[in-house]
Amino acid sequence: MSEQHPEGVPADGAGATTTHDGELVVVTGMTGAGRSTAAKELEDLGFFVIDNLPPSLLRDAVRLVDESMGQTQAIAVVVDVRSGSFFGSLQATLAQQTTGRRTTLLFLDASDDVLVRRQEAARRPHPLQAGGRLLDGLSRERRVLADLRSGADLVIDTTTLNVHQLTDRVAEAFGTPDTTRLKITVVSFGFKYGIPVDADLVADMRFLPNPYWVPELRPMNGRDAEVAEYVLARPGAADFLDQYVPLVETVAGGYLQEGKRFVTIAIGCTGGKHRSVAMSEQIAERLRAQGYDARATHRDLGRE
Repeated sequence: MSEQHPEGVPADGAGATTTHDGELVVVTGMTGAGRSTAAKELEDLGFFVIDNLPPSLLRDAVRLVDESMGQTQAIAVVVDVRSGSFFGSLQATLAQQTTGRRTTLLFLDASDDVLVRRQEAARRPHPLQAGGRLLDGLSRERRVLADLRSGADLVIDTTTLNVHQLTDRVAEAFGTPDTTRLKITVVSFGFKYGIPVDADLVADMRFLPNPYWVPELRPMNGRDAEVAEYVLARPGAADFLDQYVPLVETVAGGYLQEGKRFVTIAIGCTGGKHRSVAMSEQIAERLRAQGYDARATHRDLGRE
C-alpha cells in the first residue's frame, strides 16, 4: 500500500495510472457508505470482483484467479465487518504484501447521520447493532475499522455523493481510457421473434425494401456483400444512417454522465436476416470510425 493521503485523493496518483493489470483492490469501509456501488463499478471496469471474502482467504483467492485467469487479471475484493476477527489477518496480509500483487486499499466512509438515513431507508439492521441502537453498531464498526482507514491508499467520503458521483470517483481512480469509454453493442433482430429485452434504443428497418423478395438474395444474409450493397443502395438507407449515428453520439455523452457504459442498440427487420443485419454492421462500422467501442451481433441470424 502507498502512503496516507488526503481523502478522495490517491497518494500515488492512481487516477493517472494508464493500466491496472494485475492490481488487487481491497474494498472496505462503513456499512452504507457505498461498498456495493464501488464493487459494481469495479466489475464494469474489468475487475474480477469477490464480495464478502474472509480476509484469511485472500491469498488463496488471488492464487486461484492467477491460475484460472492469469496474473494480469485485476481483482477487487470486498471485505466488511461481517468478517469479524478475520480483520487482523487482512491487516497482516496487506502489511506483508504476501499476495504477490500491487495492492490498493480503498476505504469508503460517510458521516454517521447519512449512514443512519441510508440504513433506515434500506430497512436493514447494522451487522454490529446486536439488538441496540443503529448508532451503537456504527460506533463499534468505526473502532474495528480505524486502523484500516488510517492505512488506506484511497479514502472516499460519500456523505455528499450520489450513486453516479461515487461511480465517477471510482472510475477516475481505477479506470483507463479503454474501460471508461462507452461500449456499444448493435444487435440485429427479427420482429417476429420479439424485441431484445436488453435494448436501450430500437430502430425499425422495415421501411426498406426486403431482399427476401429478390430470389438470388433470399438465401443470403446481410453480411454478404451482395445483400449489403442492395440494402444500402435503397432510398432512405443512407439518409437513415447519416441521421441515426449522430443521434447515438448525442445520447452517448448523457449515458456516460449517468454512469452507463454499456449500451445496446437493437436494429430490427421482419426476420432478422437481411436488412437489420446489413444496417447493424454499417452502424457499428460508423461508430467505430468515430472512436467508439462498437460491435455488431446478430441475434436471429440462422433461425429462419
